[in-house]
Amino acid sequence: MCERPGGGHLARMPVPAASRPRSQRRARLTPLVLVTLAALVFAVLLVAVRLRWAPLESVDRGAAAHLNNLVAPHPALVSVVKAVTWLGSSGVLWTLIGVCVILLAIRRRWRLAAYLLVTGGGALVLDPVLKSLVGRLRPVVAHPIAHGNGNSFPSGHSLGSIVCYGAIFLVFLPATRGRWRTAFTAVILTLIALIGISRILLGVHYLSDVIGAWAVGITWLGLTTTAFELTRQAAGQPLTDPVTEGLEPEARTDLTPAQPEGTMKNEASRHRTRALGAVAAGVAVAWVLILGVVVGFGELVTKYGNGNWLGDHTIPHWFAAHRTPTGNHWSELISTACATTGILIVAVAACVVFLAVTRHWRPVIFLAVVMFGELAAFLAAAAVVQRPRPDVKHLDQNLPTPAYPSGHMAATCCLYAAIAILVVGHARGWWRWLFLVPAVVMPVAIAWARMYRGEHHPTDIAGSIIFAALWLTATTLLIKPNAQPAAAGERRRGALLPAGLRRRPAATPAGRG
Repeated sequence: MCERPGGGHLARMPVPAASRPRSQRRARLTPLVLVTLAALVFAVLLVAVRLRWAPLESVDRGAAAHLNNLVAPHPALVSVVKAVTWLGSSGVLWTLIGVCVILLAIRRRWRLAAYLLVTGGGALVLDPVLKSLVGRLRPVVAHPIAHGNGNSFPSGHSLGSIVCYGAIFLVFLPATRGRWRTAFTAVILTLIALIGISRILLGVHYLSDVIGAWAVGITWLGLTTTAFELTRQAAGQPLTDPVTEGLEPEARTDLTPAQPEGTMKNEASRHRTRALGAVAAGVAVAWVLILGVVVGFGELVTKYGNGNWLGDHTIPHWFAAHRTPTGNHWSELISTACATTGILIVAVAACVVFLAVTRHWRPVIFLAVVMFGELAAFLAAAAVVQRPRPDVKHLDQNLPTPAYPSGHMAATCCLYAAIAILVVGHARGWWRWLFLVPAVVMPVAIAWARMYRGEHHPTDIAGSIIFAALWLTATTLLIKPNAQPAAAGERRRGALLPAGLRRRPAATPAGRG
């Protein structure tokens, strides 16, 4: 018995399973069968590994030895495999989860944000618990090329990657259509597979460790997805097929990164293409000229500076003579935070947040151009000038690049100053000026850390500051990252944002290029 208490109420009730078409019921049973099979595979492997079943041990050890002999003699291949396995590390995975949760919170998709946190947190719990229960030792190979902490079964990288990337796939699948959906699916599956394979190639896990991790990961994803479906059912929403539709198909508008700017006439489209080409040409010309300034300054210092411009000889020796354990520790932390990995994580997080808030690509393009331009200029200037590092004891070993300019300094200045430019230009309220603090504090900290550790002269730091100042000025004037696009539905999108994050109106139409 079911009475209709109000208009439209029955339309929101889920359709009974018995009244659905047979093909739809079969499609919904397929994920259940896969999850059940995954749970069975994991249970069998768990028992076999725990009992040290001889055939499985033989296969695992033989594969580990063979792959180690195949990979170890090739340093370039080892570097590629280590780069792939880094994408499955806890730091990368939790950074991605955190960024996605922030994006979903901005769009007020609280259930999806909670799903990501719960699903990722489950992987974080399952990995150490299962490893402790099984107690399997890591492989022992003839040519060790990597080191893993803790026990071996299951593979933590493989478990974390299939759970975290799989959860991100289920959450953001509704935002993709057609070829983009196919590409999104292929990238996620390839990434999960390569991370698992990389753990075997590095000799830190057996084959069964990776397969077991994938099996338990699929099982956990199935359980959390089922629980999410129950929350939808309790809210009176229709059940979905998460593998083909995503967890919340109706969230597609909020999950789409940016809104289209409407249909443009052919003449307007051609005009916009020419304008973009002019901006790209201007950025390229500016980059070449700025690179010439930085290289010229470096050549001037190294050939005519007599070795002590701005204290190039005195300051590194003074720092080396006044090192302390505390200073060593903090300088290492600051250098690590401003190294390639730290800069990359902050840059990607900033791109995602600005894309979620503004719903436009201009801020992302600005950040990408600034950071890629900085990297290219740093590598080019270092290759031309070829300046040796200070003649003091270095606290960092085997650095791959010369001293001039400081890559840490250039990247830190460009990244945090670019973020401050975007926040000040897009946000409202006094708090936006607080982003000037890291734009000043972080460069000062990294300048101290790099000179303290004996890696750079003061003029190396000065060259990076010159580049960052010129490059940020040029890209800001040319790209206009805070310009307001003439997009359809701008007023409606602005209403979705928190009051403090809405775009400020332009003073005059001509003033916002």
